[in-house]
Amino acid sequence: MKRLWLVLLSMALVVALSASAFAVDVKLSGSFYAAGMYLDKTTLNKNTDLATSAGPGPSTAFYYQRLRVKTDFIVSPGLKLVTRFDAMERAWGAARSVPGSSTDIDSSGTRAENENIAFDWAYVEYTSPVGLFMVGIQDDGGWGTVFADSSKPQGIVTWAVQKNGWTAALQFVKMIDQSKTAIYPPAGTSAVSDNDTDKYQIAIAYEGKTAEAGVLGIFYNSRSFRPATFLGADVGMVAKVYVLEPYAKAKLGPVKIQAELDYAFGDVKYDSQTGMDVKVDNLVAWIDATVDLKQFYFGGTFAYVAGQDWGSYNNTSGVQMDKIKGGFLTGGMDWNPTLILFNNERQYWGGSINGHTGTGTYSNAISQNFGLNDTGMYNAWFFQGRAGFRPIDKLDILASVSYAKADNKTLPAGAVGTFLPCTLEANSDVYGTEVDVTATYKITSNLSYMIGAGYLFTGDYFKGNDSTAEVNNDYMVINKLTLTF
Repeated sequence: MKRLWLVLLSMALVVALSASAFAVDVKLSGSFYAAGMYLDKTTLNKNTDLATSAGPGPSTAFYYQRLRVKTDFIVSPGLKLVTRFDAMERAWGAARSVPGSSTDIDSSGTRAENENIAFDWAYVEYTSPVGLFMVGIQDDGGWGTVFADSSKPQGIVTWAVQKNGWTAALQFVKMIDQSKTAIYPPAGTSAVSDNDTDKYQIAIAYEGKTAEAGVLGIFYNSRSFRPATFLGADVGMVAKVYVLEPYAKAKLGPVKIQAELDYAFGDVKYDSQTGMDVKVDNLVAWIDATVDLKQFYFGGTFAYVAGQDWGSYNNTSGVQMDKIKGGFLTGGMDWNPTLILFNNERQYWGGSINGHTGTGTYSNAISQNFGLNDTGMYNAWFFQGRAGFRPIDKLDILASVSYAKADNKTLPAGAVGTFLPCTLEANSDVYGTEVDVTATYKITSNLSYMIGAGYLFTGDYFKGNDSTAEVNNDYMVINKLTLTF
């Protein structure tokens, strides 16, 4: 009998101690998609590339999926723990990735972890009398319009306050940490104790009934390439880069207009080499307009993303570029204006589509130097016209024609951590013209099905500097089932 009472008293004690945990409310939300993709050409070469010996690209066809779940643990009004994970993000029947072999640029986990389960977010959100605080790993890179946004988890401390339509925010972001610790002991005579890349941000925005505008200021302090060697030389460097990102949105009757202009400036200084500092002077711009007439709608997009002049050099040394004109800023991984040329979902699952002499849809080596690893639109003038038709409430059909050309025809050279000039230049600056058509049917309020096709009339930029090269046109078919909850 004593044992029975002891067990009952123990259970009562457990319940009493767990009472606060039972008071936590849990809110779940998320999405799931399953898709199939057929890409006719994985390289655009019609004949063998003389520089790489790569022949015409084969086709590829596969199915893939992803589950994403966000969980809010609401401890009390104004206080919660927010988490998010991705699971089963894999191609059906494909070989699993080797653990630790590759990173996932928009996740806290590796690609192999995402094929099983990888947590991306875990942060505390507290609404205090003096503002909103968020501390932990959360999304960074989303601001203003969708253009130039590359949302990826980072360790962040955020403070924000809102009043009468105004929002102000401060953030500290830890992008790369390589401090001297037991698991990261720097070695060598040029070793340094803090090889970190930090970002500091300040933002202010105003949102009214029909318009909003704001500006974001960023300071990058990057020391993640110290020390670094190339060809036996010490090329460790410190980058201090500033970015201004103003944007505006307006809705005037049926017309919606969005615009953003981002400018990066600053310098990169080498630890031991003199007269070889690199200036940052990078500009990107975007304007988008849509006229929505309910059943019909149409619009257009213009984007400019500066490309690097790989042929420039420092007059003092004559062996290294003296300016980063393009590559620090891109069109962003969240913005996908086409199905083939500039689409990060196609890039993630199908890979880059390369041409001759190293030309490709993504050749932005510079972002790797700063821990950005951004695969958004780079080195392009982009123009798009589009029109849509909603024959019934549940069906949306959209067609677009896009034309793109390179801002700079010089081709990259050298390795990550260096800024070596290159005399190679593509024969043309034309990426090509792409025609896309998609149809999305809303099965229920939470379930939709999309089917789309894109055709790329490949431009001569993808011939590189090979005068004998030929290129193929390319096309893609995709269908996708999406559930939101």
